[in-house]
Amino acid sequence: MKKIYVGNFSFSMSEQELRSLFEPFGAIESATIATDRDTGRSRGFGFVAMTNDEEAEKAMTALNGKDSGGRALTVNEAKPQTPRSGGGGGYGGNKGGNDRGGPRQRREPRW
Repeated sequence: MKKIYVGNFSFSMSEQELRSLFEPFGAIESATIATDRDTGRSRGFGFVAMTNDEEAEKAMTALNGKDSGGRALTVNEAKPQTPRSGGGGGYGGNKGGNDRGGPRQRREPRW
């Protein structure tokens, strides 16, 4: 089985429309569109899993650069998702101190 990345399509494309783009080339196991977690709106890319590698190669060759709703599709083999580094946020890990690394200095009131 081969997983294919499909990008740069219209935000209005449905999973059924995505599936129908690939159906002429062979059997499709799944077709999914990435959506925004907050709005549920399409992010303009998705993935198609095809059961036969040879058919998947033909589909990628035929559909890469193809016009879809005025946009040139980007179609290639999906790469495994790389794990993101944990933690995130913050300002470089300086836990509430000043930029010299020490604890915060208490300030005198300005009156």
